[in-house]
Amino acid sequence: MAETKNDYSTVIGPDAVFKGELSFEKGVRLLGKFEGEINAGGQLLIADGATLAGDVKADHIRVDGQVKGNLDAKQKVELTSSARVEGDLHTSRLEVAEGAVLVGRCMVGVNNQGQPAEPASRPASEAKPPQATSRPEHDKTKGGTPAVARK
Repeated sequence: MAETKNDYSTVIGPDAVFKGELSFEKGVRLLGKFEGEINAGGQLLIADGATLAGDVKADHIRVDGQVKGNLDAKQKVELTSSARVEGDLHTSRLEVAEGAVLVGRCMVGVNNQGQPAEPASRPASEAKPPQATSRPEHDKTKGGTPAVARK
C-alpha cells in the first residue's frame, strides 16, 4: 500500500492525547495516544511511537506503534517490524514483518459472518479418506519390498 496524503485525511498529532470513541470513513493516521474505541470504514495507521489502548474495527489496520486491545479488520492487518500488539486479532488477511510482536489470539481468513472461510480441520466424521496413490509394486526378483497399500 503506497502512502500518500490522500490515504489519511485525518492526522492525530504526536502531542495529542484522546480518550473516547472515534469514528471515520476515510483514513486516519494516529501519531499520538488514544484510549477508547475506534470504528472505521477506512484505513487506520498507528504510527511508530503512537499508542492505542482499546478496541478497533476498521477496513485496513497498519500497526507501526503499540496497541493494547483487539483489532478487527475487514480487509487486512499489517504488523510492521516495530509493531507491538497485546490483544486478539480478527481479519481477512494478515501480514507480519519480522520483529513484530503479537500477544493474543489470531483468526485470519474470515467471511462476512465472522466465521472461518474454510475450516482449519474437519471433524473425523467429515474427513475424506486418503486417496491411494498409484505406485508400482516392487519386483521381488530385483530385491526390495512390496509396496504397502494405504487405506
